[in-house]
Formats: sequence, structure tokens, C-alpha cells
Amino acid sequence: MTKRRISESANQRISESANRRIGKSANRQIGESANRPTLAAVILTLNEEHNIEDCLASLAWADRRVVFDCFSTDRTVELARQIGAEVIQHPFENYAQQRNAALERVDADWVFFVDADERATPELAAEVQAVTAGDREEVAWWVPRHNYIFGRLTLGGGWYPDYQLRLVRQGHAHWERPVHEIAIVDGPEGYLQNPLIHYNYTDLADFIARQEKYTNYDARILSQQGVRPRLYTPYTQAVRHFWWRFVTLRGLRDGLHGLWLSLLMAYYEMEKYRRVARLWRAADR
Repeated sequence: MTKRRISESANQRISESANRRIGKSANRQIGESANRPTLAAVILTLNEEHNIEDCLASLAWADRRVVFDCFSTDRTVELARQIGAEVIQHPFENYAQQRNAALERVDADWVFFVDADERATPELAAEVQAVTAGDREEVAWWVPRHNYIFGRLTLGGGWYPDYQLRLVRQGHAHWERPVHEIAIVDGPEGYLQNPLIHYNYTDLADFIARQEKYTNYDARILSQQGVRPRLYTPYTQAVRHFWWRFVTLRGLRDGLHGLWLSLLMAYYEMEKYRRVARLWRAADR
């Protein structure tokens, strides 16, 4: 089952509900409340033509919709402009740098980062508008996510609430670390209640491709930190990780789906330490 087939009906409901409940374009919102802080929804993209229309439709309530693109070669930019979104193109160095560059280029009081494979519900839209319009002390907000993995909403195993820091007031946050980037915030933080919908790994091939990338990166970091596995370390780490995912984080609540995901994540935890060991062997030659 493809991501398009999984998300089509849900996206339609989100779009229709957003139009009914919000019913205002970004320009009309700005005109009717000139003194209200402005909010820009920013989507980082690279070849996201299969996602960009649905993602932007779910963000119609924002004052501005900005596609921050790293020179896509498909129809991402064309489709974004047809919908009425602004497009800024910037060369990609790493994920943290891309978010920081977007903050520098987008002129708005608040920036709401959304990935192309995510959708904002009307409930989340209303909550974001509420916390950014008022005189609150929080300068950054964490957003929970509903992860759909292999087409199924996954709530156990650490996949929910899966908080991501996505809503920031300009001048109070920046990102560090190339992959699995982390936000550095200058000021109080808050937690939203309504989740983003995240159409995560679509199938096993997608899962393997991304885990290979993450595993290589994490192995290099551990090696640089001086972590030197023993012969048994990959296997003990795999067992510990499976227990953590399936039991401690209640992956078991998702039944066989949770078991399968916990086993997959445990395998890549083992593989990560194997790769650390290989890096050390190469360095010792």
C-alpha cells in the first residue's frame, strides 16, 4: 500500500474540515488582524512532488506558506507555486543548517516547521494560532505526532507522542547536529496537545534505506566519542533495545506490528555497534 493510497481520504477530510472551520486565506487573516503576530509555515523539501500539495493544503490557515527547497528536480517547486506558496531555494548542507537558513530568510514573528510527509489537522491549527496570538512567555513549542508506519497508526514503542520542537518565535532558537538535529532554545518551552499526522515509513524498503543512513551516522558519532564495543556488545545492545521498545515503551500495545517494529529497531541497534567496531578496526590498522 502506497503513502498516497494511505493518506488520500485522510488528507481530503483534513482539507475539507480546514476549509469549513478556518475558511480564511493568509492575506485576509493579515488584513483583518494587522497587529497579530505573523505565522509562517515552512516546509523543507527535496523532490516531494508526491507530498507537497496535501501538505500545503493542510496549512492553508497560516499567514504565509513557504517551501524552502534545496533545488528539487521534480515538480515540487512548480506545484507549490501553483497552489500559491512562496518558494525559496537554498543549497542543502545538513538538516540543522537548512532550518537555520530558513529562519534567516523567512520574515515572520513565528515559524512553524512541517515536513512534507506531515499534515496539520484543524485542531492543531487552532491550537497553534491560539498560543502564538496571545501574550505568552513560551518562545518555542513541542508538537506531538501520530506516526503512520507501514500504513498503520503506531502508538507504542516510542512512536507516540514523539514530540518534535517545530514552533518557534524568531530570534529564540537555532538547530545543531547534521542528522537527528536538536534545537537550542533561548527561553521557556511549551507542549502542544494536538498532533501532527506523520506518514512515516511507507514500506520495508523505505525503512531499510533510512535506517542504513541513520545507523552509519550514529556509528560515526559513537566512534568519535570514544565508544569501543566489546565482542558481545552488539548482541547485548540488541536485546536491551528490543526490551526497551517492546516492553518498557509498550510496543506490545500494537500487537504483531509492534513486535515487528521492535525487532527491526533492535537489529539496527546491533548493526550500529557492529559498524562502530569496524571503524575502530580500520583505525587500528
